[in-house]
Amino acid sequence: MSTSHFFAMVGRMKYINRWGLMNNTNKENISEHSLQVAMFTHCMLLMHNEMFENKLNPDRGAVLAMYHDASEIITGDLPTPVKYFNPDIRDAYKKVEKMAEDRLISLLPKSMQSYYTDILHCEEKDSELWKYVKAADKISAIAKCIEEMKIGNTEFSDAYNTLTKSVKDMNMPVADKFMQEFIPSFNLTLDKLE
Repeated sequence: MSTSHFFAMVGRMKYINRWGLMNNTNKENISEHSLQVAMFTHCMLLMHNEMFENKLNPDRGAVLAMYHDASEIITGDLPTPVKYFNPDIRDAYKKVEKMAEDRLISLLPKSMQSYYTDILHCEEKDSELWKYVKAADKISAIAKCIEEMKIGNTEFSDAYNTLTKSVKDMNMPVADKFMQEFIPSFNLTLDKLE
């Protein structure tokens, strides 16, 4: 039996910090972020299924969200202003991300590779679910901004405004409802979360 390095590599998500260009009072790594995105995605898909007739798979959405930044184990977290500076950089970075995902998949036993390919290379197949992962990704960033601003770090106020507008511009009623129902609590102290 051979040894697979996949989960040892994925476990390194905890070493990749987000918000590299920002003055953080509390570091956030992609492992923490991915868990929160998975939880938000799962909840929004449950809300979607309550609000609309067509049923989406919240469990599949949560798994996609768990691995949505996995390529950053290899690439690092490229700051958004750099990643989306122009179409050439965006497209080149997409290719680099795919190569990083392929590298991760290659660390799995051959018998498991197709399952994880279906998770790491699935944007077209799961385009409806990916809308919720992307919304949850932005909402998780909003929660981070609120936590930083709550303790007086104004470095995150512009990001908060940009991200909040970005979620509204997605025109997703479920994301709007999630924002109204769950995000204000991030402004509260522990004693008020009862």
